[in-house]
Amino acid sequence: MKLTRREFLLTTGAAAAGGVFTKLGLDLGQSVAFAEALKTRYSVESTTICPYCGVGCGLIVSTVNRNVINVEGDPDHPINEGALCCKGQSLYQVATSDRRLSKVLYRAPGSAEWEEVSWEWAVRRIAQRMKETRDANFVAKDDKGRVVNRVDAIAALGGAALDNEECYLYSKFARALGMVYIEHQARLCHSATVAGLAASMGRGAMTNHWIDIGNSDCVMIIGSNAAENHPLSMKWVMRAVEKGAKIIHVDPRFTRTSSKAHIYAPLRSGTDMAFIGGLVRYTIENKLYHEAYVREYTDASFLVDPKFGFKDGLFTGYDATKRSYDKKGGAWSYQMDEQGNVKMDPTMQDPNCVFQLLRKHFADYTPEKVNEITGMPKETFLEAARAYCATGAPNKTGTIMYAMGATQHTYGSQNTFSYCVLQLLLGNIGVAGGGINALRGESNVQGSTDYGLLFHILTGYLKTPRANNTTLAAYNEQWTPKTVGGDKSANWWQNTPKYVVSLLKAYWGAHATKDNEFDYQFLPKIDEAKNYSWIALFEAMYEGKIKGMMVMGINPAVGGPNSRKERKALEKLEWLAAADLWMTETMEFWKGPDVDPKRIQTEVFALPAASSVEKEGSITNSGRWMQWRYKAVEPVGVAHSDSWILDKIFRTLRDEYKQGGVFPDPIVNLTWNYGEHEEPDVHLIAKEVNGYATQAFTHQDTAIKEKEQLASFAMLKDDGTTACGCWIYCGSYTEKGNMAARRVHEDAPNKLGLYPQWAWAWPVNRRIIYNRASCDPTGKPWDPNRVLVRWDAEQKKWVGDVPDGPWPPEAKYPFIMVPHGHARFFATDLADGPFFTHYEPCESPVKNALYAQEKNPVAKIWTGEFCEVGTPDKFPIIGTTYRVVEHWQAGQMTRNLTWVSELMPDMFVEISNELAKEKGIQNGDKVRVKTARGSISVYAVVTHRFKPFKMNGRVLHEIGLPWHWGYSGIAIGESANILTPHVGDANTSIPEYKAFLCDIEKEA
Repeated sequence: MKLTRREFLLTTGAAAAGGVFTKLGLDLGQSVAFAEALKTRYSVESTTICPYCGVGCGLIVSTVNRNVINVEGDPDHPINEGALCCKGQSLYQVATSDRRLSKVLYRAPGSAEWEEVSWEWAVRRIAQRMKETRDANFVAKDDKGRVVNRVDAIAALGGAALDNEECYLYSKFARALGMVYIEHQARLCHSATVAGLAASMGRGAMTNHWIDIGNSDCVMIIGSNAAENHPLSMKWVMRAVEKGAKIIHVDPRFTRTSSKAHIYAPLRSGTDMAFIGGLVRYTIENKLYHEAYVREYTDASFLVDPKFGFKDGLFTGYDATKRSYDKKGGAWSYQMDEQGNVKMDPTMQDPNCVFQLLRKHFADYTPEKVNEITGMPKETFLEAARAYCATGAPNKTGTIMYAMGATQHTYGSQNTFSYCVLQLLLGNIGVAGGGINALRGESNVQGSTDYGLLFHILTGYLKTPRANNTTLAAYNEQWTPKTVGGDKSANWWQNTPKYVVSLLKAYWGAHATKDNEFDYQFLPKIDEAKNYSWIALFEAMYEGKIKGMMVMGINPAVGGPNSRKERKALEKLEWLAAADLWMTETMEFWKGPDVDPKRIQTEVFALPAASSVEKEGSITNSGRWMQWRYKAVEPVGVAHSDSWILDKIFRTLRDEYKQGGVFPDPIVNLTWNYGEHEEPDVHLIAKEVNGYATQAFTHQDTAIKEKEQLASFAMLKDDGTTACGCWIYCGSYTEKGNMAARRVHEDAPNKLGLYPQWAWAWPVNRRIIYNRASCDPTGKPWDPNRVLVRWDAEQKKWVGDVPDGPWPPEAKYPFIMVPHGHARFFATDLADGPFFTHYEPCESPVKNALYAQEKNPVAKIWTGEFCEVGTPDKFPIIGTTYRVVEHWQAGQMTRNLTWVSELMPDMFVEISNELAKEKGIQNGDKVRVKTARGSISVYAVVTHRFKPFKMNGRVLHEIGLPWHWGYSGIAIGESANILTPHVGDANTSIPEYKAFLCDIEKEA
């Protein structure tokens, strides 16, 4: 949105303030306007969204003569209201830094230097390398003779730093080439969120949004230092406090978030489920659960197969040789009647009903056991339990905020699932001030996940085809869930065939017809039993199986686990093309410590990318708000947007394949026409993502014209008459225009902070998902003081937020994404158990105090070179990683800025006073931190923020390391992820960064 300073003032607080003073008899309007306008008096302004964390703060960029002169918070923006953290305030330096990568650079095999090359040469060479690698390694059929049409030898990394439209092109590009090793930042941060939340409720996204936190009666922040990592989220936490809410902070370290909490509840890293299990037990035993909600809207009354059981940490059906569960043989299923409906006990007293099994499962999670496992004092646990479990009353709500401390474990998906169990018991899902709020750490990690930049999903969370999905019909049969529970179950995923065909039409257009399965065979098929996730990708690269890789806006040499091995894996590549704003450790892995460039034969292309203020497009924040940002200035030097880079490489590659090559059809027939200008038209991309009619048809008595933009995914069809790049974004760019660009600063009538005409939220602009559960089965709100939606019998419709399904309350159950319409306590989709269970981390100093089974029995554990696992006899101290407010993720966007680098220049480790005394370490000493993978040299920060954990008569120490540092940039230091292991969550393979074993010693 472009506007002059005068136009800006007319819509903001400065002009309004003048009006207030006038009413008081003081005419200060002109002086206020002058003071506000002085430094940017002659500038042109545009609005943008912060490129750092997932809060989605609005900013105003001021330019003069096409140069950025100022960046400030947007006072009109409903989330941040003009406020910014130190990173947002430093965005000015991102736009003006002389350290920006501004030239195209090439590193020849064996060279120790960069050389400058032209874009034309680099694009041509990259396309040639891609084609050579693809043609030499293309797999048309697997060893069983099934058509798979894939290439395992090229990988694609990145996406969270890209705009939505760029992510769409990246995903489309990779799939057309047949790539299956497709990963980005979400695998490392919130893949466990998607798996855990979806297993219970059908969607894997943040249920509510940032502003709604202010409606809560109790805010539990667990596994997150929100005050530093998502600073503007605390604005809404403190708004809730102003209304009387309590804050509970659960974390191993006393942080800035802890300092704002009413209750600080310390726990040992990796023991979250023991704490949550204790809360579940406390809720049930004290009858604090919302009984009507639990009975009507969850599977608590469902009867489970009597053969199902659990003993010593293992569920029935475990196969130790395969390290997996046979769910069918283990009876992980409900009892069904002859009509195919689930058997229920509405009284929830049957010993085989889910509620009683839940009660039994958590009976041992007593306050004493919670203390023994977590180290949290019993009194503190009980104080937290009394405060949070009180939100089970219908007129109370509690919200959970969490981040990497919860997800980055070998049982991360179970951690996030545990929040579902607790919140459902308390009736806190679908309500204002409630929900499960996953705090995303990157500006567009939500959007990039929505667009399928992970190996196991296509756009909109459609499943990637497996090799056994030999036909489109076979794919639909496997991945379209069957409705359970009769007509009252919406089972929205039954529409999967419509979304898949519409996606295929968006990809291959007129070439995709019913006769050729809409080009379904053009999609690469992955092996059913093979892992293609982040760690598996780098293990395959280390083995020489991956020859080339594209990297966009990500720095795996710092951010990946066991980074020493992952850097060694990069040395095995034949070529690497990386686009970023800065020179990164990944681009210069061949310059790293203890590396001889002459040995490394990798061709490396460093491609200068445009920053967020140098391009136009949308990004999606944690709360699913899709927001539009505008181009303020031209990119520095010869830098270009990621969409321009992808467009140039693809067009060149397509031209190459028009001359011949292995299986050229998916490439030469791909729909790829985004305008006649040099830069791809992001509006054309956004329109394709939204979806349109490929030919005229009628929808509910309304005539839809050919090429007309579709208003909702309810209009998508499986006969080829609709095309849609990402079904959950259908409705974002309609015939009425670009919904993401809306800036109407007006709340909904219920005054709950929904702001329905500010930007757009998926799905269908719904601000709080599962919102029909905020009402009883007649459509009457549980809480009359927080009416999110309600059924208007006279109008025969829901009023308030966009309802999660338009049907009358008695017609459908509220959890429409689950086949039986009820949220699940019994999660049969999870690989490691239908109930969450305490296990110790892969590296732990203690035995499991609850079960004979020590660790997650189906966790992903890699072996081989550089994959050593530490033991407590050699490494007795618990280590964890975290972030600081001054730096961001792998560091490239902050360690190159003088402002924040001055604030936080050096890598360090935090240790307790008690441990420092034991080790003879003083504050500021250089120390060495060691694990089984390697060691790093850092400064010691001796602090009260860590305290020893006193557990069952034993004392355990924990230390913490920020993970932002590397060897490129202004602020340099050794990388914490040299210490972390190659082990992953059982469901998503998210790495276990947050709990590992180490030792520390003072350097001579």
